[in-house]
Amino acid sequence: MKCKGIFTALLTPFDKGDRVNEAVLRQLVRHNLSLGVRGFYVGGSTAEAFMLSTEERGRIMELVREEAPAATLIAHVGSIDERVATTLARRARELSYDMVSSVAPFYYKFSFEEIKQYYLRVQASAELPMLVYHFPAFSGVNMGVSEMAAFLSDDRFAGIKYTSNDFFTMEQCKTIFADKLVYNGFDEMFLCGLAMGADGGIGSTYNFMADKFVLIEQLFREGRIAEAQEVQKEANRIIAVLCKIGVMAAEKEVLCQLGMDFGICRHPFGEPTDDQKKLIATEIVPFVRGL
Repeated sequence: MKCKGIFTALLTPFDKGDRVNEAVLRQLVRHNLSLGVRGFYVGGSTAEAFMLSTEERGRIMELVREEAPAATLIAHVGSIDERVATTLARRARELSYDMVSSVAPFYYKFSFEEIKQYYLRVQASAELPMLVYHFPAFSGVNMGVSEMAAFLSDDRFAGIKYTSNDFFTMEQCKTIFADKLVYNGFDEMFLCGLAMGADGGIGSTYNFMADKFVLIEQLFREGRIAEAQEVQKEANRIIAVLCKIGVMAAEKEVLCQLGMDFGICRHPFGEPTDDQKKLIATEIVPFVRGL
């Protein structure tokens, strides 16, 4: 059970000098543990991974391990530069992470065989179970059941972080490979993912409202579906506001307004306008649990 449930895909706080704000990251980890998360997905897209240096990514992994020694930790080590991915994979092993994960190598339209060999080499560097990060909308790599089976039939692979609304493929993967983990990736569709067999979720809005998703899962497992739907609707009303602004920039502003000096996203991301900050103050902050 330690690998099932709710995992926060951690954001990265920056100080005014554009350095990782280590004190606030520790504060964020503690706050999420108080919301009931099982563990953390560290260094993923939500963390602005591809805008961080290899050293910054490794340091974030260290900080989370220090602050959450009993939590289940998944290190996203993905990079289009495989040397970076293998370096971070080895660091995850040294820090006793539970799993490593990676988005498929992107941009150059690699063949499936090239992608498969990338995953095998990164996993070998980590000597830890690998979680495939399936995010076709951003990576441009769309794998069906037959491609996923190449990983799920391999004992070295723990499962999939499944960020797609193709729930048929999700269900088929979970049905055929029942012993493998499948994490729902789209927060606004979490209840849908549970209905199709997901073992839990990994999400960005969990940073400030993980308790809502902990409750959705609990209600679903108890068969209280109508109540779970109401909580999902409440979360989705908040997510709709985030989408109007820009999800990651808005999420950081939410945390700022909750009392964490979170800073802004790295450029070329923009930051919320004054009007957008007011919208967050009235339409989101009163409906999430404070520090």
